[in-house]
Amino acid sequence: MIPLPAHSAEFVCSKELPANQLASAQARRFLREVLTGRMPTTGTPPGQDATPAPGSVPQGLVDNAILLVSELVTNAVVYAGTDIDVVCRLERDPDTGVAVVVEVVDRHPSRGVRAAADARHGEPGYGLQLVSAISQAWGVTYRRSEKRVWFRLESSSAEPGSAATDATSARTGESGGPEAGPAETGGARPPDHLALSHGYAAEWVDRSGPSFLAETSELLAGQLDQGMVAALAAQLLVPRLADWCGIWLKSQGRGLKLSRVWHVDERRIVPLREELERIAPSAGIRAGGTPWPWPESAGSDRAGGSAFAFPLTVRDMDVGVLLLGRTGQLQMTDAVVRMVDDVARRVAQAVYTARQYTRQTTISVALQRRQLPTTLASIAGIDTAIVYEPHGEGQTVGGDFYDIFPKGEGRWCFLLGDVQGKDPEAMSVTGLARHLVRLLAREGHGVESVLDRLNIAMAEESAEALTADGEQAATRFLSLLYGELAVDPVLAGARCRVASAGHPPPLHMFADGRVEPACEPRMLLGIDEGAEFRASSFYLAPGETLLCVTDGVTERRRGNWQLDDEDGLADVLRQGMGLGAKALAEHVRRAAHDFGTGPVEDDLSVLVLQAPAVDAHMRRAPEPPPRA
Repeated sequence: MIPLPAHSAEFVCSKELPANQLASAQARRFLREVLTGRMPTTGTPPGQDATPAPGSVPQGLVDNAILLVSELVTNAVVYAGTDIDVVCRLERDPDTGVAVVVEVVDRHPSRGVRAAADARHGEPGYGLQLVSAISQAWGVTYRRSEKRVWFRLESSSAEPGSAATDATSARTGESGGPEAGPAETGGARPPDHLALSHGYAAEWVDRSGPSFLAETSELLAGQLDQGMVAALAAQLLVPRLADWCGIWLKSQGRGLKLSRVWHVDERRIVPLREELERIAPSAGIRAGGTPWPWPESAGSDRAGGSAFAFPLTVRDMDVGVLLLGRTGQLQMTDAVVRMVDDVARRVAQAVYTARQYTRQTTISVALQRRQLPTTLASIAGIDTAIVYEPHGEGQTVGGDFYDIFPKGEGRWCFLLGDVQGKDPEAMSVTGLARHLVRLLAREGHGVESVLDRLNIAMAEESAEALTADGEQAATRFLSLLYGELAVDPVLAGARCRVASAGHPPPLHMFADGRVEPACEPRMLLGIDEGAEFRASSFYLAPGETLLCVTDGVTERRRGNWQLDDEDGLADVLRQGMGLGAKALAEHVRRAAHDFGTGPVEDDLSVLVLQAPAVDAHMRRAPEPPPRA
């Protein structure tokens, strides 16, 4: 827990928000009205002003506070899902100057705060990335019934290039927008976000540009989705460099597509997007900025505005277009042009990196999907279930693999295997083994013959495998549980033959609760070409179950103990007696997770084959009434 620092507050105000899609917009509106002196506040200490005077909070501080509260409220809505309180506190100190502290409170303290969104799964927002990069201090306070995420923004101690500036640097009119005249202090510079429109562009670039570029690079570097890159870039550029911006990204075979539009006035975002979607950028966009017609929906206060388009280019490839607009005449000095070009290059590089990641991920997922069957074959008279959890982050396939497929003549084959390692090379071995087993079985080979030939193939593959450097690759060992079963339509059970090549033996649970290993494990595949394998035969009678697992289950650790020590897996199986196949597989999975205190460190697979009890098996649906 990081406690909120104690400071004397000039005023405190709060607002309760429902957890819905409007919460972020309501929070931004509330904070803007409070910090610009246009809203009475509650909870004010006696003898202090009930609202800050207009212009007493620097506009840059207001903009950053609105940006961060939007992220935190989005986080709370998505991951907590409870009603939210937004608390704003203004502080003044002779040493630190003006400071704004904002707290976002939810009622779900057990749900942790996301440090960053997972773009691969479409999670919105940027978590605490923006908070960490922009605020001077932040933290999380956990209480029994609530969680408070807070940040503190300071004016005088803000680093150059941040939106926090001296309180005397600007005045804010009743409309909330910056006035064109000089600050009341006379001769004081306008805040950074006003510099470009008031002739201070070159000075702002020299004073604030380096830290702004560094901050931009840091925030964009961690994004692995091009849509998130565009969204984050827009929020970094508005209002620091522009009043609004549009970002087009080039899609393969479809030309430029408008990815993101952002405006300081959120009411203008939708009409601005609609107008920009009707005007695609031409091929004449060049480095240094190309003038762009001012969109009517962008607003035309006083003298109208200026807009310039910049290409997003990386490695001689055009990946998109960046369009910036600001009310008034934007002075495009050499310093400003270099700054915007630098930002555009960083955005382009982030887009390129995100696309490369997406491409590699797509290829990886496509290859992984071919390693396992899309569906399990249905065996008439036998209930089957599989639980499969690959350990590798972001992977759908790991070192474990499984399959159930028909062999013909009323016989079915099943397998559960585990390849040494969890890297892509291990994944490739799973595909080789699974497809080779199918081929051998359908050619008529029995259980022992399939394992014999697979063992020879694995040994030969290991001997011929080379690393990327041309050196002999490490030997890949494979454990495999393989069996056949033939359903008996008369007795409602199945005749089984099963063998284990270095794999945890399957457990046979009888109707009376007895549990016995169904076979004895032999040598791992791929070690010795001359190894011999023997299958065991038994009858799976009605009400009986065959449980197959990988070592991710049996070797699950709790201190010095493993789950299968002293027949622990047999005890887990007995505790699930009476459950159906799917429920039993889930019961074993949950037992493995609950056995250890830490995360599972290996692939985890559970395969259940179950012969239903005779009364359930023989039950028939009522016949339909005869037609009239």
